[in-house]
Amino acid sequence: PLSYVLQVKSEGPKLVPFFKATCVYFVLWLPSSSPSWVSALVKCLPIFCLWLFLLAHGLGFLLAHPSATRIFVGLIFSALGDAFLIWQDQGYFVHGLLMFAVTHMFYASAFGMRPLALRTGLVMAVLSGLCYALLYPCLTGAFTYLVGVYMALISFMGWRAVAGLQLVGTAWRWTELAAGSGALLFIVSDLTIALNKFCFPVPYSRALIMSTYYAAQMLIALSAVESREPVEDYRLSKAK
Repeated sequence: PLSYVLQVKSEGPKLVPFFKATCVYFVLWLPSSSPSWVSALVKCLPIFCLWLFLLAHGLGFLLAHPSATRIFVGLIFSALGDAFLIWQDQGYFVHGLLMFAVTHMFYASAFGMRPLALRTGLVMAVLSGLCYALLYPCLTGAFTYLVGVYMALISFMGWRAVAGLQLVGTAWRWTELAAGSGALLFIVSDLTIALNKFCFPVPYSRALIMSTYYAAQMLIALSAVESREPVEDYRLSKAK
């Protein structure tokens, strides 16, 4: 519908800082072998810009829509996870893993449990199991369990994001397409991290990981624009 096209176009200018910050990251391409606060800032800057993107819709919007607020909080934990992963070789990989685990719980809560879409959940569970089976021979110690739990959380988040996706009919919403696409890209990014860290070197891993990661976060942030709570509730609360 034309209204959806116009709404998508209206969000574009608010995302300009995000695109610029992402370009800065890929242009500078600060080496991961020498972690510093500067490299952490450059890596986190696109996520900071997504905070601003959501805040540009007004605090009233965030306060009136719990799903949008949860995505905003998830982005905060994402930035913390990004910062920890800068120093992953110094023993902070698990800290980053935990921060992103919390992120996925907030995202899943934002996407909600309706519709349930059990078939979609079953497909996600099977795919998650296959991915874990691929990684399992490469895992040792606590990572055997930590990676398993993390994969369960991110696949649950992916299920809840994709469950709401309806490409036909009057219930179609572009924000649900953004949520589903973003969740799947997040899974691709994190699976690439796991393969590269635990199993074998993935060619061009950093470019693949970060491009899919930033795209995923942008799409998930966009999904908050048309909140899952009724628009009328926000208008009424704003009028009051």
